[in-house]
Amino acid sequence: MAGVAGAACSSNVLFRSREVGNHGASMAPYNGLRPVENMQMAPTGSNPSGSVSTSGVGKENPDYNNVLTHDSNGKLSSKLRTARAMVSQTVSAPKREKDPKKRVVITGMGLVSVFGSDIDTFYNKLLEGESGISLIDRFDASSFSVRFAGQIRDFSSKGYIDGKNDRRLDDCWRYCLVAGKRALVDANLGSEVLENMDRTRIGVLVGTGMGGLTAFSSGVESLVQKGYKKISPFFIPYSITNMGSALLAIDTGLMGPNYSISTACATANYCLYAAANHIRRGEADIMVAGGTEAAVMPTGVGGFIACRALSQRNEDPKKASRPWDKDRDGFVMGEGSGVLIMESLEHAMKRGANIIAEYLGGAASCDAHHMTNPRSDGLGVSTCIAKSLEDAGVSPEEVNYVNAHATSTLAGDLAEVNAIKKVFKDTSEIKMNGTKSMIGHGLGAAGGLEAIATIKAINTGWLHPTINQDNIELDVTIDTVPNVKKQHEVNVAISNSFGFGGHNSVVVFAPFTP
Repeated sequence: MAGVAGAACSSNVLFRSREVGNHGASMAPYNGLRPVENMQMAPTGSNPSGSVSTSGVGKENPDYNNVLTHDSNGKLSSKLRTARAMVSQTVSAPKREKDPKKRVVITGMGLVSVFGSDIDTFYNKLLEGESGISLIDRFDASSFSVRFAGQIRDFSSKGYIDGKNDRRLDDCWRYCLVAGKRALVDANLGSEVLENMDRTRIGVLVGTGMGGLTAFSSGVESLVQKGYKKISPFFIPYSITNMGSALLAIDTGLMGPNYSISTACATANYCLYAAANHIRRGEADIMVAGGTEAAVMPTGVGGFIACRALSQRNEDPKKASRPWDKDRDGFVMGEGSGVLIMESLEHAMKRGANIIAEYLGGAASCDAHHMTNPRSDGLGVSTCIAKSLEDAGVSPEEVNYVNAHATSTLAGDLAEVNAIKKVFKDTSEIKMNGTKSMIGHGLGAAGGLEAIATIKAINTGWLHPTINQDNIELDVTIDTVPNVKKQHEVNVAISNSFGFGGHNSVVVFAPFTP
């Protein structure tokens, strides 16, 4: 949801009035990062209360209401919550997928991040509450009103991309190739193994919100300064958004479904959702899926400054990304790539793969409201969460961890929280954190990186903190894991991503049980 959690780069911003194209249409006047006032959540489904409907639980099961007694503090005890979840599952919640051909498991992960390209190092840095935000030194940003980001340094593609291609490629594709190949190796699908597999059954779906932005900007600069004859022949191929998936397939020989999705900052979750559905429909055994982005460059930073979407805390960059804190003033740009190897359970078992976690389901929706602003009723987000749980075959009571979109924008952060509260009526046992507080907003890569953080939380039993939680909004009553990591056994987790245009996407993960 654009604007929710800072949608798609999540700023609830309105552009200044400008003419669009040749039609003279203009946008509503810019209103900065002002929160949407009197935000009310519309009901989900047909339930007039706005909560996820449990299809008449209580009516069909007269003992259900007796189970829902509260303790002296007005909260459900763990045992009673467990009972409620069991009853809710029995009465109304759809059942989880049992067919091993349609169950989707995660067998590998790969990333490129501000904390490097090693999964364990990445998550350990998150657990420590370390900020990866710093002053930009990739280009001279001294004249920019925002001079910091989650810029990747000391990146190496050695062993993954040959030197000649490495020099030509936009960073967006370099990050994608390294993360994708590392994920394949992590899944024991190196080149020698792949040579003996049916690669027509292995696809790639790695999206990006911005594409090869450096390649595009360089091409335009050549055109303006030197004329069209000086445009690089790589200008178009390295600019278009499908090239990450294409290059990864070319390098590895993967001939299954191959394309990209570009839904701004919801991109990676859309890719995970679509990739899983290819497996469920029997069109692929394995999908390499996620997101990639490299927009920390003059056009990218300058463009988001023009949107007035970014924090301007230049004097203290590490404190700039502060989801749910009253002193937040916009999001912080990040970059990188996060890729999962998604595989049918049947195929994974046959080849003896190490199963890291299970993808239970997902959903996508659109606010159909505004390019950048969230819906004031939050219907798009709450509907998307509810649909993801339905697709996953789980009840709201089973979810106890939310990796939130949480971009540190005034309206977006609260809108996401309100939507979560509408779906999960009792949030007393839910933990919710914001990965972007430490790595910034990876735009099209955000969902991939956050899916990895979610799966690591499942595997380790530890949730990373949301840092810079100094003065949390009073409306945020869910535990945000403020400033210090917490031990937490994850039952079912959701990861949210929202994008400009009103694009909402939610994916659901859980520990794997045979």
